[in-house]
Amino acid sequence: MTVKGHPLVWHTVQPAWLLGLPLDEVERLQRARIRDLVSGFSGLIDTWDAINEAVIMPVFANGDNAITPLARARGRIFMVRIAFEEARAANRSATLVLNDFDLSSAYECLLEGVLEAGVRIDAIGLQTHMHQGYRGEDYMQGVLDRFARYGLPLHMTESTIVSGHLMPPDIDDLNDYRVSEWRTTREGEARQADEIVRHYRSLIAHPAVQAVNYWGLTDAGAWLGAPVGLIRADGSRKPSYAALEGLIKGEWWLPATVLRTDANGRVRVRGFFGEYRVSAAGGSASLAVQAGLPAATARITG
Repeated sequence: MTVKGHPLVWHTVQPAWLLGLPLDEVERLQRARIRDLVSGFSGLIDTWDAINEAVIMPVFANGDNAITPLARARGRIFMVRIAFEEARAANRSATLVLNDFDLSSAYECLLEGVLEAGVRIDAIGLQTHMHQGYRGEDYMQGVLDRFARYGLPLHMTESTIVSGHLMPPDIDDLNDYRVSEWRTTREGEARQADEIVRHYRSLIAHPAVQAVNYWGLTDAGAWLGAPVGLIRADGSRKPSYAALEGLIKGEWWLPATVLRTDANGRVRVRGFFGEYRVSAAGGSASLAVQAGLPAATARITG
């Protein structure tokens, strides 16, 4: 299993003892923390959301923290730069992601400013918490096309689909929605199973999408208490678990197959781009995967 770190810089989760320190000291401590985390976990965690939600970072107004004043004084691009440059210096081979929930033109403006400033970004992170309902394939296609134009891989960093009642559409900040209990329902679970398959199909079909992270395996402890997990709070599996497993480990998975080579010693196999294990009886075998195709061609020679 690939382990990912989230995040290195964020304005929401910060220690209280940073409050009141001079900005130069906050910056020094933040830089040191990035280096400490990335170097210390090198080899175990080599993919990081380097900075989270930088679009609103200078104007964040949900409680005191030491990062918002630093971002306000130094600017968004400066904050992105220190996150990426310190992390890159600590682990040259790490994959570093710029991550945000704001999929508007404000995020595009930030990206363009960061790239023009010469900051090296490995992937663009896009959050899709769909607590107000599945946004649909057309919406996702439009978002992916907009951000793919920067020529960087897209990581769907935080995907969620609700299996209970939907949050009202007039809620602007999802954090503002409060209910005493948000339960999963039979009807909602059926809807979630259908929508999660549609969502994953639309993501995998786009050539720019490199990674998809579902944000919460279980309803227990889910963000905002929303029933978004593939597993109920009691540990039982929802229909969405079986639906996603059937898609990834079923339809998209090349099963173990015994094949015989032709007169030229070759056999062709069609499967998704990825890693395959090949063994041969009575000879040697090699596997070549041709990149750049939605479904790559593998050739086994023996």
